[in-house]
Amino acid sequence: MSDDARRIRTAEDVLRYFMACTKAVQLYAPEHPIVARAVEQLAQTLERAHAEAPAVVIGIVDGQVIVDGIALADVHGAADAAARLRAFGIERIAIGRGVAAEELLEFVRGLAAAQAKAEGAGDDLLAALATAHVHVGRLRLQRRGEAGPDDMRAMQHAYQDAVAGAEAIWEQSLAEGGPDPVMATRLVDGLASAVGQNRRAMMALSTLYRYDNYTFTHMVNVSVLTMAQARSLGIDGTLLRQFGLAGLMHDIGKIKTPAEILKKPDRLTEGERAIMMKHPVDGAEMLRRRLELPPLAAVAAFEHHLKVNGTGYPGGVARPELNLATQFVSIADVFDAMRSKRSYQQAFPTDRIMAVLQQNDGSHFEQRLVRRFGQLLGIYPAGNLVRLDDGTLAVVLRVHAPDPSRPMVRVVAGPDGQRLQKPHDVALWVDDGPGGPPPRIVTPVDPAVAGIDPLPYLDEAAA
Repeated sequence: MSDDARRIRTAEDVLRYFMACTKAVQLYAPEHPIVARAVEQLAQTLERAHAEAPAVVIGIVDGQVIVDGIALADVHGAADAAARLRAFGIERIAIGRGVAAEELLEFVRGLAAAQAKAEGAGDDLLAALATAHVHVGRLRLQRRGEAGPDDMRAMQHAYQDAVAGAEAIWEQSLAEGGPDPVMATRLVDGLASAVGQNRRAMMALSTLYRYDNYTFTHMVNVSVLTMAQARSLGIDGTLLRQFGLAGLMHDIGKIKTPAEILKKPDRLTEGERAIMMKHPVDGAEMLRRRLELPPLAAVAAFEHHLKVNGTGYPGGVARPELNLATQFVSIADVFDAMRSKRSYQQAFPTDRIMAVLQQNDGSHFEQRLVRRFGQLLGIYPAGNLVRLDDGTLAVVLRVHAPDPSRPMVRVVAGPDGQRLQKPHDVALWVDDGPGGPPPRIVTPVDPAVAGIDPLPYLDEAAA
């Protein structure tokens, strides 16, 4: 059986056994052998799926059930299951690695009991369904691209799952000399679904989240930012996922870089830098041998340190034009590297990073793509904490593309740093209002220093 056929079979089994469990608990007592058998079959199938990915996602999109990016319209009963979950307000069920049969039984029993009460259940009832390894997302009527509370929590889970998945791929690649195509594809499928569902939320998380290991967050962030750029140009579907894979795998050649160089806290010597600069060739070669992966991943891995004027590395490579995926990956790579605080480098503010991307008169990066990236991300990305010229602190809610330096913000603290009981939103691009012109952003502020977590305010942005 091919990898794709095995993946489809596993997705179908997950859905069948999930539906069998929900039906069994409605008809029989929890201790009935039929219930126990259905739950055990689901647990075993999930264990098999979790060997390749840290989470399995059951989603409802346009009336279809999608399991880990695979539409399963042909599975008997799938349409009915989608209708019942959608009527209840559920659009996403994420089941994480480590879930036990007892926990699955608890979840499906709670789901059956909640559905029996009423359609369109309240947020408290849906929140009560969540367990340690099972998370539920709710449908909301909201503006496209806005994040509601449950949507943002679902995005957080998707992001965290992806970082764990990136670590698993890295460790597997170290052991086997290259990435497992199924693991990589499944991870990107989940990220692509999340980016498609709420690009703004995922971009905010990619700039907000801090984890101890830069390597894995960098893999995920470059993939997210690459797909966000691609979607802004109308790229979707299979090609979008190929761009996402190119972003995820761009640095995979570093598995061949000695750990003492890769993790060195100080700047590299010339000799060490020469070794580090081999990773594009190493990465392209190992990706080229994985025939199940799209050629675009190998191309971007090879090219992502080349500049549009022909400089960069590998040296001596003539390219009349860099691949579009490469250019997206390169922009995302530089942005995420500069905005990340590491032992030898302070995090740079976005305006400084954009200035670097725009330097050299466009000889390093295609300036039309850089400008579009700036409009997409903003000078102050969503989720940033900023100080306004009246002294107040505000969280950036969304970018205003015509003027990326003047976003929509939520004022959350006064000039003295005290939290406001009633935060209020201000559109900084408005030239004048009832109280005169709006304030201007003076500087970004480190949330840790201010003692303010921006994420809850993004949670409330579309509530």
